[in-house]
Amino acid sequence: MLARVRSASLVGVEAVPVGVEVDVSPGLPCFDIVGLPGAAVRESRDRVRAAVRNAGLPFPLQRVTVNLAPAGLKKEGALFDLPIALALLAAAGVIPAAALEGRLVAGELSLDGAVRPVRGIVAVALLARAEGAALVLPEANLEEGEVVEGLTLEPVATLSGAVELVRGRREASGQRRARPGPGARNGGEEADLAEVAGQAAGKRALEIAAAGGHSLLLIGPPGAGKTMLARRLPSLLPPLDREEALTVTRIHSVAGMLPPGTGLLTARPFRAPHHSISLAGLLGGGAGACPGELSLAHGGVLFLDEFTEFPPHVREALRQPLEEGKLVLCRAAVRVTLPARALLVLACNPCPCGYAGDDRVACGCRPDEVARYRRRFSGPLLDRIDLAVRLNRLSAAELMEAGKGEGSALVRDRVERARARQASRLAGEEGRTNACLRPEELRRWVTLAPATRRLLERAVDHYRLSARGYYRTLRVARTIADLAGEEGVRPEHAAEALEYRVERVMGRW
Repeated sequence: MLARVRSASLVGVEAVPVGVEVDVSPGLPCFDIVGLPGAAVRESRDRVRAAVRNAGLPFPLQRVTVNLAPAGLKKEGALFDLPIALALLAAAGVIPAAALEGRLVAGELSLDGAVRPVRGIVAVALLARAEGAALVLPEANLEEGEVVEGLTLEPVATLSGAVELVRGRREASGQRRARPGPGARNGGEEADLAEVAGQAAGKRALEIAAAGGHSLLLIGPPGAGKTMLARRLPSLLPPLDREEALTVTRIHSVAGMLPPGTGLLTARPFRAPHHSISLAGLLGGGAGACPGELSLAHGGVLFLDEFTEFPPHVREALRQPLEEGKLVLCRAAVRVTLPARALLVLACNPCPCGYAGDDRVACGCRPDEVARYRRRFSGPLLDRIDLAVRLNRLSAAELMEAGKGEGSALVRDRVERARARQASRLAGEEGRTNACLRPEELRRWVTLAPATRRLLERAVDHYRLSARGYYRTLRVARTIADLAGEEGVRPEHAAEALEYRVERVMGRW
């Protein structure tokens, strides 16, 4: 007898439909899984067999063949345990096969028949909604599933409970827990910008970066406050709207990074990986092209401290995502696109010892060591940095002023007003800011007065700006004008944008 049930496989941050077909036929007892199963899927045979028996259900002593279609798609993960078990019981006549129609099933089985949580339920729920199917999911994943609206959820805690549900002896739970609304800020208490002493230029650059989504490079000696500034950047960003929050939640769900009992994520992510991270760890990869740190920071901040210590191939891999806000991974059998629109913040010392240019501590590095250290920044990568700031050591008077500056709430209010102006220009395009403006959009929304044009012409010649550097300067100037509430870009806005050009700041090293 043959039975079918719908399930899903994770590819990148998307769920793709997979049909689970089980045939039980006369012959020597065996259990085969075909359809390009991964290691975890092949091991489902032992988990399903033990779970069915320990749940007190009959396991057919016949030839069992499981096909996962389409056969050309590699199937990874343990979420196929529950659909295989239910289709097997339907093929054996234990439950009605017709009852599996209109349902999409995902879940891992323990040997005692308990249904364990799986990663990627948000993506699976989106697929179920698109296909008009009810979703049978682990009870521990219910909060994740409730993130997706307009969907019937049928949580189960055990295989026996799933059988009772399919037989119609238990009603699906229509109860929905309260979810944070759009604009809510969850998570722990945020660090406040007022805690940072001094560093007025760094704080201003942080505000511009937050308002326009611009990448930022912080250069300074140890203890200057680079990390403190970077960790307070999320407190300046406006809260995620509903669509952004759903995207962020889906990425973390696929990566298995949602804590138990977590529903919709509404706080912007902050990721700060160690400089020993691999290329796959940063960009993503492995089974099913799982998202890496860059995608996990989508909609939030990716902070790379001690950036010069990252491996060269990892540093240079950031070029394309910085330009496009997405990442395309091409592997032998799969090509996936991962979201990667994160606000990138880089921090480093000016030299190996950290004190080049310091007016109180002498630098102990030889000129050739300093030159070799600075060559770790390639020209093409530097050309993609919007803002660069040199932070200096704090004076005693500045240290005493800690906690007396502007707080994050005041700055965030200005940032939100600036982003509202950008949203009115980029209506309908989720997550786009001034940092994403295309050249034709810049020509439309950045009108240059004669004085501003002359200033930029001199800057292009003096700093030898590339075309990319010129357009990035215009984007930053547009953001500064938005913060000031101005429709046009005035000469003072362009002059401030040039102050943060990486060519100017690097010249101070």
